Amino acid sequence: MTFLPVVERELRVAARKRSTFWVRVAAAIVAVVIGCGFFVLAQFRMGFGVTGLGKALFAVLTWLSLFAALSAGLFFTSDCLSEEKREGTIGFLFLTDLRGYDVVLGKLLATSLRGFYALLAVLPILGVTLMMGGVTGVQFWKTTLALVNALLLSLATGLFVSAVSRDSQKAMATTLFVVLLLALGGPVAEGIPALRRGSFNPLLSLASPGYLFVTASAWGRTPFWTALLVNQIIAWTFLGLSCVLLPRTWQQKTEAPSTRLNSEFPEVQAGTASRRRKLISVNPVLWLASRERWPGVVTWVMALLTLIAALITLAKTSLSSGAWMAWSYLGGVVTLILYLAITSHACRFFVEANRSGLIELLLATPLTAKQIVLGQWRALIRMFAAPLAVYLAAQLLAAVMTQMSWSRMTAATTAATATPATTGTTNTIGSSNSGVTVVVTTSGAGTRVTGGGSPGPNKFVIVMVAFLSTLTTAANFIGLMWFGMWMGLNSRTNHIATLKTLLFVQIIPWFAVMFGSWMLIPLLLFTNITGPSARVMAWYPLLMSAVPALLYLGKDVGFVVWARRKLYGEFRERASRTLGLMPQFIPAPPSTVPPVIAGK
Repeated sequence: MTFLPVVERELRVAARKRSTFWVRVAAAIVAVVIGCGFFVLAQFRMGFGVTGLGKALFAVLTWLSLFAALSAGLFFTSDCLSEEKREGTIGFLFLTDLRGYDVVLGKLLATSLRGFYALLAVLPILGVTLMMGGVTGVQFWKTTLALVNALLLSLATGLFVSAVSRDSQKAMATTLFVVLLLALGGPVAEGIPALRRGSFNPLLSLASPGYLFVTASAWGRTPFWTALLVNQIIAWTFLGLSCVLLPRTWQQKTEAPSTRLNSEFPEVQAGTASRRRKLISVNPVLWLASRERWPGVVTWVMALLTLIAALITLAKTSLSSGAWMAWSYLGGVVTLILYLAITSHACRFFVEANRSGLIELLLATPLTAKQIVLGQWRALIRMFAAPLAVYLAAQLLAAVMTQMSWSRMTAATTAATATPATTGTTNTIGSSNSGVTVVVTTSGAGTRVTGGGSPGPNKFVIVMVAFLSTLTTAANFIGLMWFGMWMGLNSRTNHIATLKTLLFVQIIPWFAVMFGSWMLIPLLLFTNITGPSARVMAWYPLLMSAVPALLYLGKDVGFVVWARRKLYGEFRERASRTLGLMPQFIPAPPSTVPPVIAGK
C-alpha cells in the first residue's frame, strides 16, 4: 500500500492546476510593481533615504503577505471537507482502509500549495531590502518564519472548522471568527489595560500570529520563539482534532421535524405562510433567495454595535486624543468583514441553484432572465439595505471626526515645531480655524511669518470628503453584489466565486488606485519644495481620501453596468454552459434478451 495515497493524489492534481502557476506569477508581479514604485520614490528628494525606503518596502510587502496568509484558510480550506460531505463522496473514502489523517493531510498539502508558492515568490523581492539597508538578516528570517506560521495556522483553522461543518457560508464565517480571535483577541485584551499601566506583559498574545509577526521585526529581546512554539501547538492541535473528528462527523444527521415548531407556535406558521404568499406574488425568486434570515440578523448586530461604539467615542473623547485615528483602523476591519459576508451571500444563491438543478427549473418557467436576476437583487436589498444604512451613518460620523482630528493634530504639530525668532519685534495678528496662532516677526533681515502658518481646509470640505468616502463604501457594496451574482453563475463553489469577486472588484482596484495615489500625489506635492509645509500637510490627508474615492466610484459604476449587461444578456447561455459541466447521471439502456441460437 502507498504511504499517504490521498496526499500523493492531491499533490499531483494541485500541481497540474493552472491556478497554482498563475497565483505564484501574480504574487511575484505585485511584489515587483510595489518594489519598483519604491525605487522610483528613491530618485526624488522627499526626506527619506534609501535605508528608510528599504525598511518601508519590507513593511509593506510583509504586512500584505500576512493579510494574504491569514485569509488563506477562508478561501482554501474552510469548505474543502464540508464540500465533500455535501456531495456525499467522503463516505466512499472511509469505506476503504483510509484513516482520517490520510484525508486531512491530503487536503492540507493540496490547498497549501498555492499559498506557499505565492509566499515563496515574494521572498526574493523581500531580500532586496537587505541590500537597501534598514532590515537585518535576523529580521528577514524571523519574519519569514512568522509568515509561514500564519499560513499554516490559517489553513489548519479552516480544516478544523470544515471537519465539523456542512454549510459553506457558515464554515467561512466561523473560520473568519476564529482567525480574528487568534490574531486580535490576545493583543487587544492585553493592550487596552497596558495603556493605563504603561507596561505590556504578553500572555494571551503569545497565541496570536499577528503578535508573532510584530515581534519578528522588533529590536531587542522579544518572546519570538515562545510565541512561535505556542502558535505551532495550536495549529497542530487543530490538525489533530480534524483527523480525529472527520471520521465521526461526515455522516448526515437527521434533522428535527419542523412540524413541532409550527404546532407549538401556530403564529410562526401563519407568519411564514403570509410572508411566502406576499413575496411569491412579487417575484418567486425573491422568496427563494430571502428564505434565510440569519445573514441579515448578523449584519444588523454589527451595524448597531458600530453605531453605539461611534456614539460612545464621540461622547467620551476629544478631537486631540487620537482615538478617532485608531477608530479609522477598526472601521476598516469591520468594513472588510461586511464586504466578505455580503459578497459570499450574493454569490451563494446562483452557485447552489446550479448545483441543485434549480436554475434548470427556473429556466423552464415563464420567468425571464431579467426577472430571475432582479429577484435575487431585490432579496439582497431586502436583507441588507437597512442595516447597511445604519452602518454607513456610523461610518460617516467616524469619517468626519477622523478628518477633523487629523486637521487639529496637524495644526498643533506645526505650531509646536515652528521656529521662533530670536531678535526683533513680534506681533500676533490673528489665529486660524484650527486654533494656531499666526505670528509676524520683524527684524533687521526682514519680516518672517511663523507659528503654523496655514489654517488648512474648512469644515465644509471635511464633511464633503467624509461623505464622499461613505458614498464610496456604499458603491463598493453595490458593485460586490452585482458582480458577485455574475461570479456565482459562472463558478463551481461559493468560496471560489467569493474570492474572484473580492479579487476583481476590491483587491486589484485597491492596489491600482492606492498605489497610484501614494506615488503620484506625494510626487506632485513634494517635488519642488525642500520639505512639506503646513498647508501641504493639512490638505494631504484630504487629497489622499478624495482622489481614491472618485476613482473607486468610477470603478464601481463600471462593474455594476458590466455585470448587469452580462446577467441580462447571457444568463441562459451561462446557465446552460454551467449545467453542461455538472455531472449528469445517464440511465443505463434497457437490457435486451439475447437471441436464442438454434442448435445445429
